[in-house]
Amino acid sequence: MTGSALLIHHDKAMNYHFHDSHPFHPLRLRLTLDLLAEAGALAPTAMLTSRPATEEELLQVHQPAYIEAVKALSTNPGPDWLERAAQYGLDDDDTPFFPGMHEAAAYVAGGSITACEAVMSGRCDHALHLGGGLHHALSAKAAGFCVYNDVSVAIAYVRQRYQARVLYIDTDVHHGDGVQWSFYSDPEVCTYSIHETGKYLFPGTGFVQERGEHQGYGTCVNIPLQPYTEDASWMECFEQSILRLTEYFKPDLIISQHGCDAHALDPLSHMQCSMAIYNEMPAIIHSLAHTYCSGRWVAVGGGGYDIWRVVPRAWSLLWLEMTDHPLKRSLEQRPRTRLPQTWIERWQEQSSVSLPAEWLDDLTHWEGIPRRAEITAKNRESLAVALQDFPEI
Repeated sequence: MTGSALLIHHDKAMNYHFHDSHPFHPLRLRLTLDLLAEAGALAPTAMLTSRPATEEELLQVHQPAYIEAVKALSTNPGPDWLERAAQYGLDDDDTPFFPGMHEAAAYVAGGSITACEAVMSGRCDHALHLGGGLHHALSAKAAGFCVYNDVSVAIAYVRQRYQARVLYIDTDVHHGDGVQWSFYSDPEVCTYSIHETGKYLFPGTGFVQERGEHQGYGTCVNIPLQPYTEDASWMECFEQSILRLTEYFKPDLIISQHGCDAHALDPLSHMQCSMAIYNEMPAIIHSLAHTYCSGRWVAVGGGGYDIWRVVPRAWSLLWLEMTDHPLKRSLEQRPRTRLPQTWIERWQEQSSVSLPAEWLDDLTHWEGIPRRAEITAKNRESLAVALQDFPEI
């Protein structure tokens, strides 16, 4: 598979920063871009500078009063706004308001719009916006580290300007609730999310019974997985479900969210996956884009809270797949390929943990999960229920 690709970025999106001890830290982006540069996989000509989303674009998803609140809380808010912050989800530990919040969040949303426009206009086949993926924000409330829902804003842009059928694929370990609710009754937008079950993890949604409503019934698919799911079961459920769903829906554009917090090292979930799934899932999505969408594929970032050992590798593997880079292909023959030593040396002093030496995890030292058979069986039950309305390929 080949196809031109652009990486969308703007330095102002790096200002989406709650505070230094917050788990959602923009350093993740810098680490990833530096790893790609050291690997010789990021030419300057492959980068496209984005713009902020306009208020009109934000209003396609978010309520006017909410945008007003975000703006007010971004610059020296008075006592009235401080009292009202809770109403908009902007006063808790997860999503506290911060100076410059509106501008930074608007640049995040604008980055995802820029990526979609680049693909839909024919400027490139694939586009990656790692700063995006803020999938928890609701129409009138912030949630789960997310102020504006850049993905929903971008999908609304594509629907309005191009009338394209959009398949949204969410591989974050947390359910993509905000995007789901934005298009829950829209038959032209299919939302798919594979995640740790909401029985145990924020946001407490994403069950197989959530299937859409009215004309949109059947265009919402959730694959909730058991805690401590490992690579084989995760990939079995992902591959079987996404192949059947894409064949059924036949999208014009795929937008995928690549939160990488299902990794065993992530501190905010309970899964036992390795880097292997972040090597394999993008390859499947890439193939689907060329099979059904003439290559049209936009990818965004998302969660991922082991910012040293997991996020830079996972997001770099996504770009390597998107660009069909020789390094990605070589991992099939040499899975023990080492990371650039210059990158390790540059960042090790700042990290409180030892940086990984290789692109993929060495699983020979990982302990097996005692309940593997039970977990796999329960995941297959969820898969069967989720796919009951879709014909087999």
